Amino acid sequence: MSTARERILEATAELLATKDAAAISTRAICDRAKVGMPEIYRQFGDKEGLLTAVADLGFERFLANKRRNPRTDDPVADLRTAWDSHVAFALGNPHLYRLMFTPAGTAKPQAIAEAQALLLAAVGRCRDAGRLRTSPALAGQSILSANVGVCLMALSFPELYGGLDISQSVRDAVIGKVTGDEREDTRIGAATVLAQTLLDTLTGATPSPERPPRPDAARP
Repeated sequence: MSTARERILEATAELLATKDAAAISTRAICDRAKVGMPEIYRQFGDKEGLLTAVADLGFERFLANKRRNPRTDDPVADLRTAWDSHVAFALGNPHLYRLMFTPAGTAKPQAIAEAQALLLAAVGRCRDAGRLRTSPALAGQSILSANVGVCLMALSFPELYGGLDISQSVRDAVIGKVTGDEREDTRIGAATVLAQTLLDTLTGATPSPERPPRPDAARP
C-alpha cells in the first residue's frame, strides 16, 4: 500500500501533466491524493518543499532516459543524441520540465548535479578522443545551458521556436564549437540570443554587454 507521501507526490505529478505548477492548488493535490491538508506540511514543510520533491522525481525520470541513450564509437554523435533526447523529454513533459529547470523557490532540485555529471562523462569521451577544444567543465556548462535555453524557448513560444530545426541548428553550433566540428548555419543567431535572454530573465542574471536585454532586441 502506498504511503501518504507517495500518494501526494503521485497526485502532484499527475496534475502537472496538464497544468503549470503555479496553477495547482494544495487543495486539488490533497483531494487527488485523498489526504488532509496538514499532511502536505507534515511531509514536505510547505508547497515549495513538495514541488522540489516532485522536481527531483522528474530528474530521476530524466536521468533514466539519459542512461538509455545509445553509446557508439563516435562521442560527438552521442552528444547530439543526448541533446535530442533532452529536447524530447522537455516537449513531452512541459510543466514538469519547467518545474525542474526554473525552480521558483529557494530550494533547488539536487539532481541537477547528477545531470551535469552525466554530461561531463560524455564530454570526457570527446576529450579522450582528441575532439574537445575547451575544458570539459566549460563544454558541459555550455551544452547544458544552450540545451535548456532551446527547450524553454520552444515551450514558451512554440509558434516561433517550437520547430526541431531550431534545436538542431543550435545543437550543431554549440557542440560543433566545443568539439571543433562546426557546421555553419545562419539560422542559429536569433534563437541563441533569445534562449540566453530568456534564461537571464528566469534566473535573474544580468545580461552581459554583448547580449541585448530583451528578446525583442534580436531580429531574425
